[in-house]
Amino acid sequence: MTGNAPLGALFWAFIRIGLLGFGGGPAMIPLVRQEVVKRHAWLSDEEFADILAIGNTLPGPIATKMPGYIGYRVAGTLGCIVAVGAVILPMIVAMIALLTAFSRYRDVAWIRGMGQAVVPVVMVMMGQLAWDFLDKSKLVLGWLVSLTMAAAAGVLIYLLGVHPGLVIGAILAAALLRPVPRKARAS
Repeated sequence: MTGNAPLGALFWAFIRIGLLGFGGGPAMIPLVRQEVVKRHAWLSDEEFADILAIGNTLPGPIATKMPGYIGYRVAGTLGCIVAVGAVILPMIVAMIALLTAFSRYRDVAWIRGMGQAVVPVVMVMMGQLAWDFLDKSKLVLGWLVSLTMAAAAGVLIYLLGVHPGLVIGAILAAALLRPVPRKARAS
């Protein structure tokens, strides 16, 4: 199917998605479907569902994975670049404009209050994320191992100053080098 889409049509389809996709990647999925399946018929519903399923299994934001693959699929490597560029362009422009305005007016009381009000909200979001990770870890490793690893990581990172990437790398290496129990090898 490579080569079917004119780059201009690809650009305008994904720029619309980038402009209207408030709420992040999951909120963009219906917009992507509307553009690539309904409006332009570059993909069938089944192909779109397959791309969505595969995209959700890979790490990283779906908001760039889907446009990248769809762009590649319908217009080759240049299509991939155009689709990803078009979907992120509105976000880049908005971030530059908002950060410029924030920097210029940061001493205005209501702007300063807005910036300060975001901190507790982000704190709650990060707390929820940490709880979700702990809950998932508990299901896989159990409470004792999860809390022991969290405590060890905390000591290494916060008390000893070890970079978090090194701690994560060491855990991954230990998991890869861990001997496989005999029961697991036999099955």
